[in-house]
Amino acid sequence: MLSKISESLSNLSGAERKVAECALAEPKWFVHAAVAEIAERASVSQPTVIRFCRSLGYKGLPEFKLALSASIGHEGMPYVHEELNADDDMSIVVEKVLGNAAASILGERRFLKESELENAIATLMHARRVEFYGVGNSGIVAQDAQHKFFRFGISTVAYVDTHTQLMAASVLTDQDVLVAISNTGSSIELLDAVSIAKENGASVIALTRNDSPLAQLADCVLSIATQENAELYTPMVSRLLQLAVIDILAIGLALRLGDAASLQLQKSKKSIHNKHIEYDKD
Repeated sequence: MLSKISESLSNLSGAERKVAECALAEPKWFVHAAVAEIAERASVSQPTVIRFCRSLGYKGLPEFKLALSASIGHEGMPYVHEELNADDDMSIVVEKVLGNAAASILGERRFLKESELENAIATLMHARRVEFYGVGNSGIVAQDAQHKFFRFGISTVAYVDTHTQLMAASVLTDQDVLVAISNTGSSIELLDAVSIAKENGASVIALTRNDSPLAQLADCVLSIATQENAELYTPMVSRLLQLAVIDILAIGLALRLGDAASLQLQKSKKSIHNKHIEYDKD
């Protein structure tokens, strides 16, 4: 990658060459720097930084950073996040939002442990009932999870109201599983519900940060790690990661259940198909 940049110098404009020289001089810094920081250090405009990346055949800065990072020996896929700014035009917004999402989803591979996934799937397989708890954005993910898992013939429900979560947790048993979803893992109400569930013997699977209070309570932790700024904007990347992990769990469970899962999915699809025929006749 560094050789490619060096060989392209003669074909770049004077301003783009400054960006290239910046990348060659400090590639590790370049990977983590925001577009504004790169532009300032190279003494060029922010659009010039984007044009430089495109001149080398990349769609934008995030894609260029991923390629550069992979070439300088980083383990796994790094986080390449850029803050959204009020003066960003839509092309830059597209690059940042998609770039942040792509980098985070690929980077999640570094944090998900195979042993924890296997443990979670085994726990779900033997559950009498599975309840998904989440609030806000995480509540949407909980509802998506319930929509996926009930089709396997498992008794499932999603609760997004904290008072309902507390009451529901109080009637769980050691045959049940609670899947708690939280970006911060520090919601007092959710932690209270999880504590009640554990007191009743229920197993707890958490989708959260590894170092969160929720992770400390859980029997199994599926780590969700993001570096987005949630103070100014509604968390976006964390929701995508949570949804991706739910998909992994659903597919993993389906594979373990084998024919039983296939039959349940066929039954649900067949019932919908038959109902559509009835409606058409009406």
